[in-house]
Amino acid sequence: MFMQFVKKLKAISQSRWYWPAFFVSGVGLLSVALIFQYVLEELPCVVCIQIRLLISLLVIIAIIGFFSRRNRVMTFLSHLSVVMVAISFVERCYLLLGTEKGFVFSDCGFSLGLPTWFAIEEWLPWLYRIETSCGYTPEIIFGITMAEALMLLSSLLLLLGLCVFVVNIINMKE
Repeated sequence: MFMQFVKKLKAISQSRWYWPAFFVSGVGLLSVALIFQYVLEELPCVVCIQIRLLISLLVIIAIIGFFSRRNRVMTFLSHLSVVMVAISFVERCYLLLGTEKGFVFSDCGFSLGLPTWFAIEEWLPWLYRIETSCGYTPEIIFGITMAEALMLLSSLLLLLGLCVFVVNIINMKE
């Protein structure tokens, strides 16, 4: 049964739709964030913008992964990058959820903490500008807040990323 699971994951990760699914999902999440910001007037905090940056990084990794999927080393690095970004994604979502629910106390200012040479909030202010302080995320549906949904999504991404990464390592040894 375990080997069937490994074979299924290997087939999924080698599918020509694997990386485009990451790309479409990432663009979709960024689109939803912009709808909440500009249509529903739910302003983003610093952690929300950091999450947007991580999702943007996943989109870039998906593009690289798609175009280098025939190269074993680049495929390995792409899967490793997904895992590393997913770990950061889980950590940021946990901070957002903890701030909202009150079990994490953090200083949530108006600085992304990025180096001056990477002034993304100045280059793309419509997507990456911090507009409010942390503490609240809007309800999405059925009483589920954005922080709760992002925590679940980031955890699932980490689980998928780890499984596919391990299968990729097994595949490299064959």
